[in-house]
Amino acid sequence: MERAELTIAVQRTADEVTLSLAGEIDMLTASRLSGAVNEVLSDAPPRVVLDLSGVTFCDSQGLGTLVVLSRKASHAQSLLVLTNVGDFLLRVLDITGLRSALMIRNEPANS
Repeated sequence: MERAELTIAVQRTADEVTLSLAGEIDMLTASRLSGAVNEVLSDAPPRVVLDLSGVTFCDSQGLGTLVVLSRKASHAQSLLVLTNVGDFLLRVLDITGLRSALMIRNEPANS
């Protein structure tokens, strides 16, 4: 079995930090995602955007991590926003009832 990979690219603007994720969010990579978001939150940006366009898989550990990070952002007076959430992940969020716990902003690719 191949080791799950997750790459995280960070872009900062005046009012938001975008983390572009590619790969899998699972029990092997969730702590890496948490670390990256916690590091960003230490500067308390108004908005932290997780661009999930490159995410190919997300297990229960990954889902839980997204919810925890959303709460942490809220406590840091920041807003965690998920963008480019794939259909498979939207479906899982609907099935688990977690969609309402997360802010999702899917926009057309050309905006």
